[in-house]
Amino acid sequence: MKNTAVEILTKGAEHIKQRSETRDKAGSGEKTMERTIRAFYAMYGVNLTVEQGWQFMTLLKMSRASAGKFNLDDYEDGAAYFALAGEAAHELDVMRREDQSMD
Repeated sequence: MKNTAVEILTKGAEHIKQRSETRDKAGSGEKTMERTIRAFYAMYGVNLTVEQGWQFMTLLKMSRASAGKFNLDDYEDGAAYFALAGEAAHELDVMRREDQSMD
């Protein structure tokens, strides 16, 4: 395996799918980041959006990738987390547009 950009992105997508199947509540559509940011708010009083939570995780993976030995997982997860941030940003944009159209 050459670990091309497409292969890294594909593996990141596989991680999202596998984690969704094993960690999301059945039928709820709830993702782990929403629960995570609610817990973070309860502990620290800092309110993050879902998008910001995924961006934080992307930065975590970038930080890990810049230290120590090469670990392909940092790049696969980083790609996946940034994709999840994009999904969250899109969902928020759609909700804002719907709210504006109701005014």
